Amino acid sequence: MTVKTLQDLLDDGVEGRGVLVRSDLNVPLDDNGEITDPGRIIASVPTINALVEAGAKVVVTAHLGRPKGEPDPKFSLAPVAAKLAELLGRNVQLAGDVVGYDALSRSEGLTDGDVLLLENVRFDARETSKDDAERGKLAAALVELVGEDGAFVSDGFGVVHRKQASVYDVAKLLPHYAGTLVAAEVDVLAKLTETSERPYAVVLGGSKVSDKLAVIEALAPKVDTLVIGGGMCFTFLAAQGLSVGASLLQDEMIETCKGLLERYADVIHLPYDIVVADKFAADAESKVVPANEIPEGWLGLDIGPESVDRFTALLTEAKTVFWNGPMGVFEFEKFASGTRGVAEAIVTATGKGAFTVVGGGDSAAAVRALGLPEDGFSHISTGGGASLEYLEGKELPGIAVLED
Repeated sequence: MTVKTLQDLLDDGVEGRGVLVRSDLNVPLDDNGEITDPGRIIASVPTINALVEAGAKVVVTAHLGRPKGEPDPKFSLAPVAAKLAELLGRNVQLAGDVVGYDALSRSEGLTDGDVLLLENVRFDARETSKDDAERGKLAAALVELVGEDGAFVSDGFGVVHRKQASVYDVAKLLPHYAGTLVAAEVDVLAKLTETSERPYAVVLGGSKVSDKLAVIEALAPKVDTLVIGGGMCFTFLAAQGLSVGASLLQDEMIETCKGLLERYADVIHLPYDIVVADKFAADAESKVVPANEIPEGWLGLDIGPESVDRFTALLTEAKTVFWNGPMGVFEFEKFASGTRGVAEAIVTATGKGAFTVVGGGDSAAAVRALGLPEDGFSHISTGGGASLEYLEGKELPGIAVLED
């Protein structure tokens, strides 16, 4: 099975042809609708720019947030269109709808090298429908925007684990290709699962064990070190019989964590000390305590300095590192040290020749928010959920449909 790439499409020639590109432009916005982390937009530029320079008429489809299948102004792609135009150095039209009159009329008026961004594709309930026929109707309408000689480029890695109209169904109707970003992501993840140099270390954080259980099960037998931090570490600490105070806890996962700790005692590493707070707030009173002495009523919001030191010793000697999930509430400066320390250890490993991957989502946001060098990592993924599902061994519909 092979997947054709963007270069294959460019070699075939795209001048004057309509090309539908599925990008992942789902960036975080603040309360004023301003983009706080443009990472995914930046990552989408190489594919779009290559098509523009080759003379294609580019129609980009993407989503933002989770609108309920109908237009919602707070999820409009307007700020995304403005940022994309800035990065491309050219005008980017924004259609007032997904596949309606405005999208169709604007697409018909495109000339070679033009870019049209459709409004949030999730404003149309058919995008995420479980009904194949409904999704197929939306896919057919999207195809109409680029014409019978059009092509489809899948470049939104963050959504390839979804069987959705703009990801999956359009690929069944048009000649299809993997964009630069999707191709690079698959190559990197294949390396993590198939040819990893040892020692191989994985760092997992985030809030819930349940979100990472499948990837723990898949990777624990393959790695030398599995560091667990973030909110999910407290369920593991509780599984060791420790009191975690008011920290985040999944009671229903305690027995599962006990089993994991028994099976992978030589691999799993938990925090030795915790930064606890009297409330969940940037200005909370805080102190560092041993992991087995979390006070009643206090909640853990970061791993402590001893944990950072011990994890650093493990990570800086690794030859392969995969990191997904922050070590604490890095959005609050008082509780960002754990995430920063672990990230800096991974940067050190990269400098020593290790292959290091940041698994998208909050981890990628943390790299940028904490001012860490992006070139300090071998690869920063744009797709947290998709990355995890690939590493779990699941088939990704948006990749499988590209195979010929």
